[in-house]
Amino acid sequence: MAEEKMTTNQGYPISDDNSSLTVGNRGPTLLQDFQFIEKIAHFDRERIPERVVHAKGAGAFGYFLVYKSMAKYTKAQFLQDPSAKTPVFVRFSTVAGSRGSADTVRDVRGFATKFYTKEGNYDLVGNDIPVFFIRDAMKFPDLVHSVKAEPHNNIPSSSTGHNNFWDFISLTPEATHMLTWVFSDRGTPASYRKMEGFGVNTYKWVSNEGKTTLIKYHWKPKLGVKNFDREKATRIAGEDPDYLTRDLWEAIERGEYVEYEFFVQMMDMSEEQNQSFDPLDPTKTWPEDKFPLMPVGKMVLDRNPENFFTEVEQAAFCPANLVPGIEFSDDKLLQGRTFSYVDTQRYRLGANFHELPTNRPLSPTANNQRDGAMQSQVFQGPVNFGPSSRGGPVTTPVEGTPYSPHIQGNLVREKIKKTDDFSQAGERYRSMSKTEIKHLVENLVADLSHVTDPAIQKRAIENLAKADEGLGRAVVAGFGLEK
Repeated sequence: MAEEKMTTNQGYPISDDNSSLTVGNRGPTLLQDFQFIEKIAHFDRERIPERVVHAKGAGAFGYFLVYKSMAKYTKAQFLQDPSAKTPVFVRFSTVAGSRGSADTVRDVRGFATKFYTKEGNYDLVGNDIPVFFIRDAMKFPDLVHSVKAEPHNNIPSSSTGHNNFWDFISLTPEATHMLTWVFSDRGTPASYRKMEGFGVNTYKWVSNEGKTTLIKYHWKPKLGVKNFDREKATRIAGEDPDYLTRDLWEAIERGEYVEYEFFVQMMDMSEEQNQSFDPLDPTKTWPEDKFPLMPVGKMVLDRNPENFFTEVEQAAFCPANLVPGIEFSDDKLLQGRTFSYVDTQRYRLGANFHELPTNRPLSPTANNQRDGAMQSQVFQGPVNFGPSSRGGPVTTPVEGTPYSPHIQGNLVREKIKKTDDFSQAGERYRSMSKTEIKHLVENLVADLSHVTDPAIQKRAIENLAKADEGLGRAVVAGFGLEK
């Protein structure tokens, strides 16, 4: 194999990459040393802003296969042909910590899947827990600010064990259900290969005939679910902070490909108003006895990235990346995410982040958007507007009967009305085994013990007691106090 000759980014041949251009052997470096300036200037810019959340992550490539046509429910092409493989990229991540934080700290885990379909990219951006802390995206900046290190001293860097988090959470009782998940051993998964994934939000599938069905997404790992307890997760964080990343990479390198089965829960639109809870509320799960999981397909991850920065760090996901046949619901959290995610990527990666290899659709794209930072396409012809009689891309009529709901109401800023904060949290607590309850209580006590304001502790415990009196009493007992 012929040696590759080193050059500058402009192709100028480099004869010495170890020495600056100086006046004599010991003289000053010259400003005209363009080779040195290019190398250092590029190095100075090698790090892009890290994600505000989900900064630490790992990724893998693979494919998705649908089991049978879903045409009865959706016209999405990638959900029709069992013989057609759809390429995918998946990024797993922690949420609260920075890029240098440990993989096994207690946290929610991101489970984001990019389907490279023939109709464009479809991003299913979810978590490893089926519910979330809040119902309205308006509260998301406050949630993240409270989770992150306190601003006056930047402590702690990747833990919820501090005043700000529990102050916010205790004043946000809708988060109680989420606490029963993230402070169970689900908050410390043992492997990305043995971790469930959920869409969290409610989506809509639309058929070619215009029939609309509400959808909840589930990923089930073939290897089953495995978690660490708090002690083991803490020990591994010190011994190998990249444990989950390493586990995923090495398994695929060994040829132990990672497989998940894809399920959906379905609810007819006519049933939406007949539930005891709001089906669009992301702090709620749908009861599986009433809305059973239907197997849809499987996903296999069989290839590691060749370059982490290019393919994983620059990966950009957004719930607004849809394909025909999949629509948003009116879930307030989802509605906000459709703007927030893509706006984050424009800031982090630039206006043309969609042209980076890991984000670029496999299907052709055409529109009149031009220029901007990092534009790499060379557009032909004089037309960059429409309508035009001189050529350019043309719009395509929607196939099938479009989904066109009638919407009417006053403009208001209101909380979701048909909901409650504690019932499902209590149900989950009462469904746990004795060991699971023991770990949940110990984990809550361990975190709350770092809170220095007794009023915040009291308020948090009162919320837990509203979910289940036994849970409240157990946490109080864990502090060695009487209720």
